[in-house]
Amino acid sequence: MFGHPRKSLALIATTAASLALWAASAQAQVVAPPDPDPAPPPAHAPNGRYAAKGWADRIVLSPAANAATGAAVAWRTDTRQTSAEAQIAEEIDGPLLGYAAVTVTGVSTPIANENGDAIYQQARFENLKPATRYVYRVRAADGWSEWLPFRTASATAEPFRIIYLGDTQNDILSVASRVIRSAFKEAGPAAVVLHAGDLVAQRETKVHDDEWGEWTEAGGRAFAMTPQIPATGNHEYVDHILPDGEESRRLGPHWPLQFALPGNGAPGAEATTYFVDYQGVRFIVLDGTAALDLGALDSQTRWLDRVLAESPARWNIAVFHQPLFTCARPNDTEALKAAWKPIFDARDIDLVLQGHDHCYARVSDPAGAAASHAASDAGRPQGPVYVVSVVGSKMYGLNDRADAQPVRAAENTELYQLIDVDGDKLLFRAFTATGRLYDAFTLVRGEDGRNRLIETPRDELAALRRCDGEQGPDDRPCTAEIKD
Repeated sequence: MFGHPRKSLALIATTAASLALWAASAQAQVVAPPDPDPAPPPAHAPNGRYAAKGWADRIVLSPAANAATGAAVAWRTDTRQTSAEAQIAEEIDGPLLGYAAVTVTGVSTPIANENGDAIYQQARFENLKPATRYVYRVRAADGWSEWLPFRTASATAEPFRIIYLGDTQNDILSVASRVIRSAFKEAGPAAVVLHAGDLVAQRETKVHDDEWGEWTEAGGRAFAMTPQIPATGNHEYVDHILPDGEESRRLGPHWPLQFALPGNGAPGAEATTYFVDYQGVRFIVLDGTAALDLGALDSQTRWLDRVLAESPARWNIAVFHQPLFTCARPNDTEALKAAWKPIFDARDIDLVLQGHDHCYARVSDPAGAAASHAASDAGRPQGPVYVVSVVGSKMYGLNDRADAQPVRAAENTELYQLIDVDGDKLLFRAFTATGRLYDAFTLVRGEDGRNRLIETPRDELAALRRCDGEQGPDDRPCTAEIKD
């Protein structure tokens, strides 16, 4: 019971030797052994590709809360440009664009990261004329940018087109950019672009600043000429350790600098929630991450109810990241569903556009596709309609509800969506990356103020896209990860 005597003597000798070694090296610095399997460092573009230079880059246009009378622009410069300066003029058919231009000053904010020091600039254009074409340019140390055109919204409801994009997140420039560019090419004169969060990956394979460089390069000058309406996803947040050692999140440094947003959002989430009125549509942007992880659920819920109650718009569209009805995860986002779905139902919101699940699904009736088809066939009111979509390369497999609840679903598929608003009709179309029509429906506003949903005939749509075990739908391996 007391152990073998030889083993006891050996243990005593070993302990003594260890104590002697410790005493001899007490003054030496203790170095932890190397990680046997260290994670590879984040990839960093070579040769300073995304470092700030003497010319303005990362130019992104945003609408004001009233898009008929205002807009704002954010851009990046090197540290020599210490003031935010932009010029704006009504567009003309001749070359003298600067002849009557007005100079607007704004806010300059420094940022330091893997690509060195830089300054983000923001300027706001106010008191603009509705339904008017303008041009603007922004200043950097080596000169002005080119003149960039945009159009303010009409003060009244007029037909227009929306681009809606899900998560970009991974392989932004190499893979996802073609989907973004195809959306602009096919959309023609799109008025605004909606992003449902996770524009970048942050925390994964590339340094943060490179990802923002890729994202703005993916959209190019289209992001500078068409107002962008982005929502944050969980990947716009970075990990943060609290003083007590607890893990938390905080908004990444790029978000409030890259987007000059209206600033009319919910208390506690002012940098990431807001609404925009555009030609008879109110876009309401929520922040699911702040609601779920940072204590901003109640304030956003109260704000959402008020903004919908006060909406003068004919159509109301919500945009946020985490879906109420998931297509990949085993469980719905119950906290958001419990708080926000009753408001969406009571206030008759029309569309709820989301991301996060890296698959496609359209839920027109939470009771399931059969209930939705029955309501459509009988001409009964429906809504709101919930959609999840994805742009980038990360894919998740469909969950066990995807065969029955969504009217239409897809996995291992990149998509973009076009939404046409025209009076009492709203046409929604989802296209695959190659431009094939995958899902489509029309909402028609009745005299009772309720929507009837008309399905596009199935024979006009592309075949269902699902993985079959390890086989993907493109005669390639399935890359969709099963979430559990």
